[in-house]
Amino acid sequence: MKYYAVQVKTRAEDRFIKLFHALNPSMQFPIYFPKRELRERHKEKLIRKNLSIFPGYVFIEIDDTERIETYHWALRRTDGFARFLRSNQDVTPLDGRDLELILHFIKRTGPVAGVSKVYFNEHDRIVVRQGPLKGLEGNIVKVDKRKGRAKIKLDLYGEAYLVDLAFEVMDPNKAMDPNKA
Repeated sequence: MKYYAVQVKTRAEDRFIKLFHALNPSMQFPIYFPKRELRERHKEKLIRKNLSIFPGYVFIEIDDTERIETYHWALRRTDGFARFLRSNQDVTPLDGRDLELILHFIKRTGPVAGVSKVYFNEHDRIVVRQGPLKGLEGNIVKVDKRKGRAKIKLDLYGEAYLVDLAFEVMDPNKAMDPNKA
């Protein structure tokens, strides 16, 4: 499988995906729009929101035997399309660290990256037990214990993005023994 990044109109990613599939029923390849769950407090109520991880980008998965040129014009004609990454003239599949990052959010976390389970060790460092932060510990640049968020730095095609991911603090004693969780 090959994965490609497509820039679309920000906050219209879901609409782009639905419109593309409606206009092109014979082209039913997967289009992913990774999201994250955040909890925000409004007037003493805790509200869960699903927000984009990469605002303005969707990712398409195409079988190795097929070529992107087959779908190129259908994607470009869909309302909300901006460009392929790297460029419309140099449409290249994701590879290396970019591919690993996208697969982390597409395959490991599912359509919505939920809340990670963490604890803080004796040196007050965050330790991730499970969830979307698992494997991204080296990318954490800031932790807000009060809000239950970790700000992580994600690089895609050489551009850095700062994204907040939610976490829940576990009891460290239970975190050491997975049978107690």
